[in-house]
Amino acid sequence: MHPLSRRRALQLGGLGVAGIVVGGAGLITAAPARISTAGGEILAPPPGLTASGGSLDLTLTAAVGDTTLAGRRATTLRYNGTVPGPTLYLSAGDHLGVDLVNNLAEPTNLHTHGLQVTPQGNSDNPFVMIEPGRTFHYDYRIPADHPPGTYWYHPHHHGRTADQVFGGLYGAIVIGEPTPLQVSADRVLVISDITLDAVGVASASAMDRMQGREGDLVLVNGQQTPHLEIAPGARERWRIVNACVSRYLRLQLTGQQLELLGVDLLDGGRAQIVDELLLAPGNRADVLVTTAAGAAVLQALPYDRGSAMGMGGGMGSRRRTPGAIIDLVGFTVAGSAPATSPVTVDRPASLDLRAISDVRHRALTMAMGMGMGATGSATIDGRAFDANRIDQTVRAGAVEEWTISNTSPMDHPFHLHVWPMQVISVGGQLAVLPTWRNVVSVPARSNAVVRIAFGPQTGTTVYHCHILDHEDNGMMGVVSVG
Repeated sequence: MHPLSRRRALQLGGLGVAGIVVGGAGLITAAPARISTAGGEILAPPPGLTASGGSLDLTLTAAVGDTTLAGRRATTLRYNGTVPGPTLYLSAGDHLGVDLVNNLAEPTNLHTHGLQVTPQGNSDNPFVMIEPGRTFHYDYRIPADHPPGTYWYHPHHHGRTADQVFGGLYGAIVIGEPTPLQVSADRVLVISDITLDAVGVASASAMDRMQGREGDLVLVNGQQTPHLEIAPGARERWRIVNACVSRYLRLQLTGQQLELLGVDLLDGGRAQIVDELLLAPGNRADVLVTTAAGAAVLQALPYDRGSAMGMGGGMGSRRRTPGAIIDLVGFTVAGSAPATSPVTVDRPASLDLRAISDVRHRALTMAMGMGMGATGSATIDGRAFDANRIDQTVRAGAVEEWTISNTSPMDHPFHLHVWPMQVISVGGQLAVLPTWRNVVSVPARSNAVVRIAFGPQTGTTVYHCHILDHEDNGMMGVVSVG
C-alpha cells in the first residue's frame, strides 16, 4: 500500500482513513491569494417549504428574472424567484408532489440528487423533457426507511444541465430524523458559483466546457461572504451542499471545532473531528460546529483538480493555477453561552457490503479527448452518452462491485442516480469504515472501487461525471435495473 499523500487524504476525508487532515506537504507551492468581502450581510437561509400531514405539494417555476447577487443586480435563472430555490423539508415516508413550470426558452427537467426513489415515470426520471411553456407533474414517494440527511435538486436535461445549474437553478432537500438532533441551530448552506457579465450570466467558452467552468463569484445561499453572530458554546448543525458545476470545495473552519456527521449520507457511529473537508461537485456534508469566542471564517482553500490542458501533448502541462483562498462565511462568537449544552451525537453503524461474496464485478473507464464537439469527447467506456442505449443491465437485488478508472489528467466525480455507493477504495487506499456516497471523486489517472446494492428500486437511469460540463459533453451512461 502506498503512503497516504495529503491529496489522497483529502479525497478520502471522512472514510475512516483520513478523517482528520493535519500537517503534511501542501498542494500549493506558492502562497495563494485570498478573496474576502469584509462586513458582508447577515447570512439568510433559503426560503423553506415543509411537509404537513405526510405530504408536500408545490409549484416550482423555472424562469429568467432579475436577481441581486453579491450586491449586483443581474438577470439569472431562478426557481420561484430566488437563488437558491426553496429548501424542501420532508420526512421518510412522505409524498412529494412538484408541478414544474418551465418558463425558460429551452427544455428542462428535475433531478432529486441523492433521493432513493424510483427513476421511472413521474419520479426521478432523467429522460423526462419539459418543453418551454409546459408544466410537468413530478410525483415522489419517499420510502418509509429512507435515510435522513441533506439532499438537493437541480435540472438534468442533457446538454443544458451545466448552463442551467450555473445560471441559478438549484435548491436543497432535507429529510429529517425521527428524533431531531439537539443542536442550537440547524442551518442550510448552499454553496454555488457564477460568473456575471454586463447582461447576466456569462456564457462558457469551449475551454470552460472542456475544463469544467468555475465562476468568478462563490456564493453561500446566493450571498457573497455573509456574516453570522453566534454565542460561545453553541453547537450548530450545518447542512452544506456543493451546488457548483465543477468547483471542488476544500473547506476549512478557522478557530472552531468541526465535526463530520457524514458526506452525502450520514455515517454510523460518533461524529468525527476534522480539520479540513473536501466536497466534490454534487457532494453534501452534514457537520456540527461547536463555537469558541473570537472571530472565525469558513473558507474554501485551493485544490488542484487537474487540467484538460494536459491532454494531447501540445497543450501544456497538467498543472494549472489552483485559485485563491475564498472566504465563504465570516462570523463572530460573542455573548453569553447557551444555558444547556446539546448531547453527543451517536448513530447506528452503517451497512457494510464488504462481507458479501456473491458480487458481480464491472469495470468502467472515464476518459477525455481533445475538443468538445457535438458528438462529445468526454466518454465512459469509449462512448459518449446515448439516451437510447442501455450501457449496463443489472439484476434487481444484486450487489455489484464497480471499478471506475479515470485515464484523464484531471479528477472526475462519479455520480450514480438512486442507489448509493459504498466506497471500497480510492486510488488504491482502502476505506477503513463503511462509508456511503452519491458522488465519489475518482483521482486523475487512477481509480475508485465501490459496491452497490441495487434495490429495492428498479428502473432505468444514469451515471455520470458530476463536473456538469463533462456530463453534457457525453461522460454519462445508462443503467437498467430489473
